[in-house]
Amino acid sequence: FVADDPRKTEHLRALDGASERLQLFKANLLEEGSFDSVVQGCDGVFHTASPFYHDVQDPQKELIDPAVKGTLNVLNSCAKTPSIKRVVLLWYVVSKTLAEDAAWKLAKEKGMDLVAINPAMVIGPLLQPTLNTSAAAVLSIMKAQTFPNATFGWVHVKDVAEAHIKAFKIPSANGRYCLVEKVAHYSEVVNTLKKLYPSVQLPEKCADDKPYVPTYQVSKEKAKSLGIEFIPLEVSLKETVESLKEKGFVAL
Repeated sequence: FVADDPRKTEHLRALDGASERLQLFKANLLEEGSFDSVVQGCDGVFHTASPFYHDVQDPQKELIDPAVKGTLNVLNSCAKTPSIKRVVLLWYVVSKTLAEDAAWKLAKEKGMDLVAINPAMVIGPLLQPTLNTSAAAVLSIMKAQTFPNATFGWVHVKDVAEAHIKAFKIPSANGRYCLVEKVAHYSEVVNTLKKLYPSVQLPEKCADDKPYVPTYQVSKEKAKSLGIEFIPLEVSLKETVESLKEKGFVAL
């Protein structure tokens, strides 16, 4: 879909085969009916567009409304389109939890085949020339004096992309799929980066003196039922850093 800034889609237009197989349409998540013409004739819809960033002034306006209203607007357009066999919905954080809840209710009302993909912190090589929130989380560690006392699940972007395709193509796919290769505290992430880049100055201390936030377990079994073999966190981190280096965000 066409962004207001054409530079945001230049990397898509440059992809192999884009001139033959890629069509871009202009649509507004918050405008009811905006996607009606876009989804006409489609077999499936992947809804992956929703704001994800930390520094917000008005969470309701900047995160929650676009996530919930945007999701419902897309699904309502899909519900009007008989050719659509399945909708795959991508989710991350709190605003998207509300969006997913609303999506399941609407899907039940409309009799739609909906599958939800629930990834952890998505890292890996950047396709676009700009910095996104997930890659910025890794970049901030490379430049910081301390690391956050926080624990996240981590997953490679290629695994997330593969899960979307398989969730659409496999007839038995249903419900929600949590995508987490590993749950790791930032201290473990820093130690992994130190092994990968021993000459790089990385933070030695945590940002506070409190006990480390504990890790937790996320089952991989349902994701593996799609045939997903997760890329290890060490590989994901290395590919993220190499991409950041290639695009000029960090010098090693």
